[in-house]
Amino acid sequence: MPIDATLPYDDGNIFARILRGEIPSKTVYEDEHALAFHDINPQAPTHILVIPKGAYVSWDDFSARAADAEIAGFVRAVGHVARAAGLVAPGYRLLANTGGDAHQEVPHLHVHIFAGRRLGPMLTAA
Repeated sequence: MPIDATLPYDDGNIFARILRGEIPSKTVYEDEHALAFHDINPQAPTHILVIPKGAYVSWDDFSARAADAEIAGFVRAVGHVARAAGLVAPGYRLLANTGGDAHQEVPHLHVHIFAGRRLGPMLTAA
């Protein structure tokens, strides 16, 4: 169910629970600012999620409230994960949904990394 990205952070969301170690994940990268893990319902041969460790609902929330070090660390983590997975040369797609119209389902900022095949056009004509 899409969420309203303007709502307060819900610390019971699945990514918050993963960060607390309550739910297992197949981790591919972790540092002080970010955690990256394989999506449990992959939409491409490679589908990795990267989340900040802080309690941020959306990209808008993160960019407004996170410290500069958190922002830089998170962006660097996304790049590191793509490089470490060997995705740079063949190419990959980043996606961050924000709010109901974009179909954000988990109220914790997350970036999807899709790769492993030709992904086609980003949006279909409406």
